Amino acid sequence: MEFEITNDKRNELLMRREVDYTLRFTGPTPSRVQIGAKLAAILNVKENQIALDSLRTRYGRMELKGKVRVYDSDEARQKTERSYLTARGIPKPKEEGA
Repeated sequence: MEFEITNDKRNELLMRREVDYTLRFTGPTPSRVQIGAKLAAILNVKENQIALDSLRTRYGRMELKGKVRVYDSDEARQKTERSYLTARGIPKPKEEGA
């Protein structure tokens, strides 16, 4: 996976950075968990401080364009983001009998 940051701007009112990126990959499209972990490492923040917004791929291309919001703290993220967006990308616990 190769990331390229295309736009990075600061939103002081909501205590966050709004980052646009392009991801080039080989094979199947990476999951939200993989993308979030890699972005957190590249941007030098904890995984609970980011919210993946949109992921767009084009047919036949090994390229993805997306947006991510990087908050100053987890509290700021919880206060601003909707609950379904914060739950998206978190792996579901596996059931024992299945």
